[in-house]
Amino acid sequence: MTAVIAGTPHRTSSPRVRLLRLLRLDLRGISRSAVILGLLTAGFTAMVVRIYPTTVATPADAAALELVAGNPAIRLLFGVPRALDTPGGFVVWRIGTIAAVAIAAWALSTAARLTRGEEDTGRCWLLLAAPIRLASTVSVHLSAIGGAVFAMGAATAVALVGTGAGPRGAALYATGLVAIGWFFAAVGACCGQLLGERSLAGGLASGALVVGLVIRMVGDGLESLGWIRWLTPFGLLSLSEPYAGDRWLPVLVLLVAALGSGVLAVWLSSRRDLGVGLIVSRGTRSARTRLLTSSIGFAARRSLRSLLGWGAALGGYFLLIGLLAVSLTDFLTANPRFADLAAAAGFGDLARVEGYVASLFKLLPIPLGLYAAIRISRLAADEARGRMTLLFCTPRPRVIWPLAEASVAFWACLVLAAIAAVGTWIGTTVVGADLGLGDAFAGTLNVLPVVLLSLGAAVLAWGWLPGAVLPIGAFPTVGGFVWWILAESLGWNERIQAFSPYAHLAAVPADPPDLAAAGVMVGLAAAFLVVGLVGFSHRDLPHGR
Repeated sequence: MTAVIAGTPHRTSSPRVRLLRLLRLDLRGISRSAVILGLLTAGFTAMVVRIYPTTVATPADAAALELVAGNPAIRLLFGVPRALDTPGGFVVWRIGTIAAVAIAAWALSTAARLTRGEEDTGRCWLLLAAPIRLASTVSVHLSAIGGAVFAMGAATAVALVGTGAGPRGAALYATGLVAIGWFFAAVGACCGQLLGERSLAGGLASGALVVGLVIRMVGDGLESLGWIRWLTPFGLLSLSEPYAGDRWLPVLVLLVAALGSGVLAVWLSSRRDLGVGLIVSRGTRSARTRLLTSSIGFAARRSLRSLLGWGAALGGYFLLIGLLAVSLTDFLTANPRFADLAAAAGFGDLARVEGYVASLFKLLPIPLGLYAAIRISRLAADEARGRMTLLFCTPRPRVIWPLAEASVAFWACLVLAAIAAVGTWIGTTVVGADLGLGDAFAGTLNVLPVVLLSLGAAVLAWGWLPGAVLPIGAFPTVGGFVWWILAESLGWNERIQAFSPYAHLAAVPADPPDLAAAGVMVGLAAAFLVVGLVGFSHRDLPHGR
């Protein structure tokens, strides 16, 4: 006797339906970070437009501010000033580069995660077992990222128009931001096809972003080399001149480059096998066991490559800052009125070399805090993927590993701070500025307590919320800086300003350090570290409590 089970036969979804489901899955996975970045970009745009009347009260103030902003040092940081007599032009100059870099970094990191990262974890293998080509999935990933970037640009345009800036310049500026996001998403996808590991692909794409930004800085800072801005997406955005010349040709060039890079990424994906990149390393090589005999050595080895990259970028940046010290300080010394306007625009005490470097050293906690948070977040990701399970199975206390990683991250931040100090000192020495090496070191070491807050917060998150290490770890430095800028720009009272650690940083080397505030921040960072280690030692693997 045969038993028959009645039921509806299973219907296999068509490839088109599967790709639509993949698109929805991608959009759901990236929606949270995309919404946060879009709100931040649009919110800061609206805020800068609102504070414009208090910063530039008269046409004479706008003309004077444009002379200040025309200095090579300021152009290097924020780009060429144009149409500063309009709110839209002021927004593009003040935060345009920052917004473009933020969108580009998000796009390339998301592209590397969706393309190469999903293959590394094996999550996309079952999908690709169906009659779906790898090139089709790459197209879907890029479409999801492109839609999110378009929404960010639209939100920025709405913020500009809604707060009183002109619609024509808003459309051009927002289109430029969208084109930059699309371009770097395609770059991230291309790197994911070339290299067989997500970390390598993300590092290569990040290097391309840094190189593009440096080319833009050189082109904006040196008029004789202004033509090289056509070679970088950030330079093309500058050449489009929103609210001034309103030139669409550079943006069209950028859109064509983004489209071409996207097509290249899809084509490259069709030329490789699943799980590997087009650039294949040797199958065997001799064992390299250096620094593998201790937890500290293992952590140092893991961080060496990234430390070299971050050190080169920071050293080059602060070298340029030092080289431009005399040109800016001499100009402001001879024009006190311009110095007052620079202070109103957020550049206080720039008429002295010590004040100039102290103001720029306050930007240093952002990259150092991000470095520390990224290092700890990668460890949390390795734990979630099971790569550290064998380490945790050794007869050593599990808490040794996060403690070793935090220690190495601290020393790495110390090395990066030293590199920034040496770069600044070399630059100021070349141009004959009166800045000693000890003063440069004092200025960079002064910001380390804020960096330690980010490191402690990252370890705290790893112990209790391992899925949110990067945003929690970056909050003290990035979020604190945003809070401080808002408080300074909107004139909030001192009690509200005190919530930002930047409000407690003295302007070293122009002023003596605030040792009491530094001690409080170091103590708070130590408390974060201890609580994080306690949570890490008591929770299960790989999920937190």
